[in-house]
Amino acid sequence: MSTSYQPAIHFNHVYFSIDDKPILKNITGSFPEGKIITLVGPSGAGKSTLLKLCNGLLSPEAGEIYIKEKPIEGFDPVELRRLVGIALQSAPMISGTIQDNLALPLTLQGKQLSEDQAKELLEDVGLDPGFLYRNVRDLSGGQRQKVSIARTLVNLPQILLLDEITSSLDRTSQQEIEELIVKINQKYGTTIIWITHNLRQAITVGNYTWVLMDGEIVETGESELLKSPVNEKVKRFVKGEGN
Repeated sequence: MSTSYQPAIHFNHVYFSIDDKPILKNITGSFPEGKIITLVGPSGAGKSTLLKLCNGLLSPEAGEIYIKEKPIEGFDPVELRRLVGIALQSAPMISGTIQDNLALPLTLQGKQLSEDQAKELLEDVGLDPGFLYRNVRDLSGGQRQKVSIARTLVNLPQILLLDEITSSLDRTSQQEIEELIVKINQKYGTTIIWITHNLRQAITVGNYTWVLMDGEIVETGESELLKSPVNEKVKRFVKGEGN
């Protein structure tokens, strides 16, 4: 990976275990600022754990993590989660309208989200502003995922973490989310770190890719690496033999 970019997040010899079972082993590397980085690898490789370390949902047992070149432990948790947003596959919603859900991050801070701001967020994610007072239970999976991303954008995070956000969507909805992620990256300069099992998606949407296996980084570079990987384990994984 090119060293000409400023790191949005840097890992220095990071380890993480659960009940003495190693999940991540000696993770060292950087996610370049302002780029879309995809994380790929077999189930159980440690990708979701790595993502949760990025916004303090988990803490490493050894090693250092830097956000914008500042040690992660130097951030107030609320400040950190405004800086580093996260959207999950399940797109959890509170009961009520889209407006209620979009307003939630500011409501928790004792602030309000104006109707104009909410409508602009819906437009940003490709939803009709007229949906604002629609009940979230009436939304399709793709629409819920767009609302989840819009809600994350309320705090204008500089880094956005995405965990398998398209895996349960149909092909059309997947493509809409892919286009949305590229749009957010280009419009706001947001660094996006995206776990996906879809290698086509990783290649076409990602600028850079990390391949994780058994808790270790086995190959990194421009996302095109997935078309002709160097590492033998990655070659087998890409051919479908390593899942």
